[in-house]
Amino acid sequence: MSLFWGIAAAVVLLAGSLALIYNGLVRRRNRVDATWSDIDVLLRRRHDLVPNVVAAVQGYAGHESQTMRAVAEARASAIGAEGPRRVGEAESSLAGGVRSLFADAEAYPQLQASASYVQLQQQLTSTENGIEHARQFYNDAVYGYNNAIQTLPGSLLARALGFKVREFFQAAASERTAIGMRP
Repeated sequence: MSLFWGIAAAVVLLAGSLALIYNGLVRRRNRVDATWSDIDVLLRRRHDLVPNVVAAVQGYAGHESQTMRAVAEARASAIGAEGPRRVGEAESSLAGGVRSLFADAEAYPQLQASASYVQLQQQLTSTENGIEHARQFYNDAVYGYNNAIQTLPGSLLARALGFKVREFFQAAASERTAIGMRP
């Protein structure tokens, strides 16, 4: 009879351990998904602000420049990108285009003095800062998740249940600096 209770206790202990490991993996995967959602919200905000900045510059510049076309193309590419790697590449291109647009805008002092343009710059800068912080949280969540599914004992259960390694959200070197504003 004591052998039965010993086996029953071992089975309960094993099942409990597996449940704890599984629940931990699910929590980490959900954290990765939630932090990616935070990034997505900020990227959409950036995508909404960029056309307003282009329109403001275009209103003062009086023509559509190569930079404005490049920004529009980069925005379209960024909106259509999927997955952290492709989104990172497309967003880096968009950020570079916006920086070029701001550099072009410096040739128009009246635009620089426009309260609405300055407000758009501030909103975009705030969004860029938010993206940077959200990227840090996302990459930290991916780091913890990837470690949990690649190390023992989680790797045994993760592999069997289809948990997959996630990509980090990398930025190009040109995007690692915030968009500057003229004082």
